Amino acid sequence: MATRDELVVALAARYASGNRHERGRILDEFVAVSGLHRKHAMRLLRAGQSGRQSGPRPARRLYNEAVREALIVIWEASDRICGKRLRPLVPILAESMERHGHLQLAPEIRTGLLAMSAATIDRILRDVRERAGVRKRRNAPPSAAIRRSVPVRTFADWGDPSPGFVEADLVAHSGPSAKGSYVQTLTLTDIATGWTECAPLLVREQKLLTEVLSVMRQRMPFALLGFDTDNDSVFMNETVRSYCEEAGLVFTRCRPYRKNDQAWVEQKNGAVVRRAVGYRRYEGLDAAAALARLYTSLRLFVNFFQPSFKLASKARDGAKIKKMYHSPATPFQRLLTDTRTGEDVRIRVQAIYATLDPVLLLREIRVAQEHLVEIADCPATGEATVPSAPTIEQFLSGLRTAWKEGEVRPTNKPKTKAPRRGRTRVDPFVTVTARVREWFEAEPWRTSRELFERLQEERPGVFPDGQLRTLQRRLKEWRREQAHKLVFGAEAVEEQASCSPCT
Repeated sequence: MATRDELVVALAARYASGNRHERGRILDEFVAVSGLHRKHAMRLLRAGQSGRQSGPRPARRLYNEAVREALIVIWEASDRICGKRLRPLVPILAESMERHGHLQLAPEIRTGLLAMSAATIDRILRDVRERAGVRKRRNAPPSAAIRRSVPVRTFADWGDPSPGFVEADLVAHSGPSAKGSYVQTLTLTDIATGWTECAPLLVREQKLLTEVLSVMRQRMPFALLGFDTDNDSVFMNETVRSYCEEAGLVFTRCRPYRKNDQAWVEQKNGAVVRRAVGYRRYEGLDAAAALARLYTSLRLFVNFFQPSFKLASKARDGAKIKKMYHSPATPFQRLLTDTRTGEDVRIRVQAIYATLDPVLLLREIRVAQEHLVEIADCPATGEATVPSAPTIEQFLSGLRTAWKEGEVRPTNKPKTKAPRRGRTRVDPFVTVTARVREWFEAEPWRTSRELFERLQEERPGVFPDGQLRTLQRRLKEWRREQAHKLVFGAEAVEEQASCSPCT
């Protein structure tokens, strides 16, 4: 502000002595430098001064301590609402409290309260709110300004874009717990063709994301034109926005909490990523490298040999929605049939297709999946071993009988559970079991707590309250045996006990 004032004083003399053309040029330069409105800048240069008072603004205190105390009482009586809501309530609440004898206001205090604005109320109550423990309003995160600058694109706004406009999302491989650091997958799905690219991210970091995105752009057969993401902070930041501006990408986002706006990539998150990788936890460099090897083969297998449906139209009839789909086709086929695809792109993807063996790709995918499972399931102190790849003849012969084994993807098989161990501590009731059994048979209607309290009275300090659950399980088994005896007789109970294995 001081620099702008000095600039006004320096240009005012030249502006007053110049002709029409010179004044216009001076005014253009001053508006460009200061950012002021042209009419306001013209008035400043004509006056030759900044138009604002110099020095600190004099303090003006219109309300004394009595008015402040009365305001605090009314604020507490209103259940501590904000100033904008309290302002119209002050005359109503003051009149009601005076009518019931809760408050007595002098005329000057009443006049001050009724003349107080909402901003003044908040300013006077600022210190009181802090001491009263009223939570401050949460400030907007740094990504909020970036989010406002990125335009929103909904599901209905796509229309029929040319190949190159993609939706992006992150898939977390955190397993059952989201604590700590774990690998994530960046998924890109083209709207026009369904072409899908995947790459692992070792950590959630915006600079790393732009570097991985650059590598994925080089692998894609067509140029990347648009980049549509969700509202995650790893996307909504200055680094990603600047990267899109420099690369000439149309950067858009979906609406918050509206996953249908990104239906294309959300479908691939399940059909491609989760289907191939599963839900185990992957962390560390080894897991990221194994995922990268898996995606190298998976991208070719999915884009060239995995047909998918594409929505053509949908219409609502009352509560029913009728959807029409195009015939199933692979992303490679859709890319060739699209009239907007360049001839050089067609030649490139056809050359890649001619060299691909789907069975060999599937074998590489299975080997990479087994390696991922070894990394995820191996003990923390052990080292995962890279499984040996079967020959193409062995893998091909296994395809004939693979259906008999059920799930063949190693990443989707459940983790092998450790065998359950037997009892590891001494039975706390081993010396009194016969005694408690006598009490139970004599009075079977007694509850477990009653028997446990009786046992504590006989042997004080021996059985803590935490062992009640153990006795409850014991009595549950005895009641089951007693019910079995009443139905089938004592001989059947003895025969079952002799046949049951020892525990």
